[in-house]
Amino acid sequence: MKYDCLIVGAGPGGIFSAYQLVKRAPEMKIAVLELGGELSSRKCPIDGERIKSCIKCKTCAIMNGFGGAGAFSDGKYNITNDFGGSLYEYIGRKRAIELMEYVDGINMSHGGEGTKMYTTAGNSFKKKCMQNKLTLLDASVRHLGTDVNYVVLENIYNELKDKVDFFFHTPVESIEKNEGGYLLKTAKGDFLGDKCIISVGRSGSKWMEKICSELGIPTNSNRVDIGVRVEIPAAIFEDITDELYEGKIVYKTEKFEDRVRTFCMNPNGIVVNENTNGIVTVNGHSFADPSKKTQNTNFALLVAKHFSSPFKDSNGYGENIARLSNMLGGGVIVQRFGDLERGRRSTPQRIEENTVIPTLSATPGDLSLVLPKRILDGIIEMIYALDKIAPGMANDDTLLYGVEVKFYNMEVELSDRLETLHKGLYVIGDGSGVTHSLSHASASGVYVADLIADEFNA
Repeated sequence: MKYDCLIVGAGPGGIFSAYQLVKRAPEMKIAVLELGGELSSRKCPIDGERIKSCIKCKTCAIMNGFGGAGAFSDGKYNITNDFGGSLYEYIGRKRAIELMEYVDGINMSHGGEGTKMYTTAGNSFKKKCMQNKLTLLDASVRHLGTDVNYVVLENIYNELKDKVDFFFHTPVESIEKNEGGYLLKTAKGDFLGDKCIISVGRSGSKWMEKICSELGIPTNSNRVDIGVRVEIPAAIFEDITDELYEGKIVYKTEKFEDRVRTFCMNPNGIVVNENTNGIVTVNGHSFADPSKKTQNTNFALLVAKHFSSPFKDSNGYGENIARLSNMLGGGVIVQRFGDLERGRRSTPQRIEENTVIPTLSATPGDLSLVLPKRILDGIIEMIYALDKIAPGMANDDTLLYGVEVKFYNMEVELSDRLETLHKGLYVIGDGSGVTHSLSHASASGVYVADLIADEFNA
């Protein structure tokens, strides 16, 4: 099967690559190969009643399929160069922001109209953070919500499905360079493309390592973020979430001078399981639909760990911590902050009597048996720091779910065109190690598609 361009992965990067190629070069023959299923078939079996916890499906419907891991996220598009990746280092700060704003416009024209854009500009909360040794990062944040995000993806797919060949449940086994471009081998046959865009996301980190090794593409080790997901009454953080929706707050610990940050804030949201390569971790979702809102807000507290020689397997480090949690709790562990501080495990009875009602069925346990002391100390320090700007954060009944791990692909060595040393082979999105967010990944897809369309139309 011969194509002008092959795209591996139907996450944000892959989707916006395909969208822009169709728009800029409608005569191109394009195929998208995706490990998971189409959007309408992506259903997690956990229903809260018959199935209450992760059953470790062969392919996780939350992580894989059209829309990627972001399909069931809360649909936050952060328009900023301060976090979310280092795309600006390759294409420039101005161009990066322009592309993120362009992506926002596409989302608005495909069902996202009417959603709110939040901004930290001129916000009094920033001063309050500074007065308490916290840093609020600058950003404009478009919040679609899980439900509206789904509608946007559905509309984009309906627009593309007759113009692009989608091959779902088609994992790529290998990529070979030949005179005609790139040969992709799958169980459903071989695909040949003049150009190839790889956009596999974080869940494809091990596959990406294998491909880079086989093609001799240099890589650099990256970091891993390890921590917990916090769940509190929504009222505690409403001064922040009502104005900013999500505050990206960073704290440098006094004890070790480690950076601890808030991540993926979900006002009135729910805590959910994720399955990454068979390892169950925790995440959070929120909805724009008022009928789906809860009384709780959740967000992650993450400690970034960078490793130097001789250790290079940062993702393996994070995976082993998550496996320990899975071994002790059969999946995700939940613990009251008061129990953690008293050095005791949470029990089903204590969780049942807790004033904060958990939105995820998790195993009551002891996170101090899972997380390394340095990471746990940093998280506890951060909770007390946040309590100064949002009193109630350090209450005994605050819930901590563990573990949350953000796996980052090693950084693939790329040119300023996001092209590998092999001409015509591009790596974009979170799978490249360059981006770490929906907005940056989507923007990288548009950027590479423009380059390919320019060559095709020349």
